Amino acid sequence: MLSQYPFDLNPTHSLEGIILRSTGSWYEVLSDSGTYSCTIRGKFRLADEAATNPVVIGDRVLFDLNEDKTGIIVERLERHNKLSRRAAGRRQSKEHVIVANVDKAWIVQSIRNPRINPGFIDRVIVMAEYLHVPAGIIFNKADLMDEAAEEVVMFFAELYESLGYPVVFTSTKVDGGTTDLLAQLEKGIHVFIGPSGVGKSSLLNAIVPDSDLKTGAISESTQKGKHTTTYAELIRIPNGGFIGDTPGLREFGLYSIPPEELSHYFVEFRDHMHDCRFPNCTHDHEPHCKIKELVEADELAVERYESYINMLAAARLGKLDVGR
Repeated sequence: MLSQYPFDLNPTHSLEGIILRSTGSWYEVLSDSGTYSCTIRGKFRLADEAATNPVVIGDRVLFDLNEDKTGIIVERLERHNKLSRRAAGRRQSKEHVIVANVDKAWIVQSIRNPRINPGFIDRVIVMAEYLHVPAGIIFNKADLMDEAAEEVVMFFAELYESLGYPVVFTSTKVDGGTTDLLAQLEKGIHVFIGPSGVGKSSLLNAIVPDSDLKTGAISESTQKGKHTTTYAELIRIPNGGFIGDTPGLREFGLYSIPPEELSHYFVEFRDHMHDCRFPNCTHDHEPHCKIKELVEADELAVERYESYINMLAAARLGKLDVGR
């Protein structure tokens, strides 16, 4: 039956857009008609009690315009995935979402100053696997590679590539030092995750010269970077997709992964876990463990197994942030 009215009795004038920046209670939202500064409707903010932040960069949202051309976000559309960690401080029981709808999370490490941290790489990879976010690895400051660093760096580069994680070497100090990375960023939403000082903002400045992101020096006493990014932002790459810039992460929490499930997110374990004697084997203390046998036979990397054991011990203690 056709409506007797020539118009919709419940019209909607909401616009759809993607969140580009989150600064406190304001969000920059890009839509087909422009970019708008928006706040969140109060009821919407209160509805998502499980997370510290109801909307994040990468989220697609519906928003209504005010007379002054600011907007109010009224709905968050369904997410394909999200990258998150356990919240810090007193809110540790909650999830802190970093970015939504991610096509690839790039774990950024530097060859030197600070040196690479395989434990950090493995924690982020595990979290990405758990959240169904594809991951890759960037080894930055490739101009600092020397014989002493090359053996270690190339070992881990070949290891992660053998596991199916793309590895890219970059440098902002030489011509063409970001060419290989740019080829990976042609479309979609990407995010850089890494400790401060590894050069995330410098890479972004090289990729998007007019982004003018602040960069910081390395602390002489700790050899760790100083935080220079204070808010989350999604930046448009010329002739490409989007890249997320997030505050430096010195720790990465294994949010909500039960200890007995941790091994599921080490991709090289998956084909062998059912060959253990016990169906609930944690690959730690149990006899006739296929994973341990393969490690002892050098068929699985002992470095990755040690990362797994460290994470497992921390998860059993309820310390989901497993250190730097």
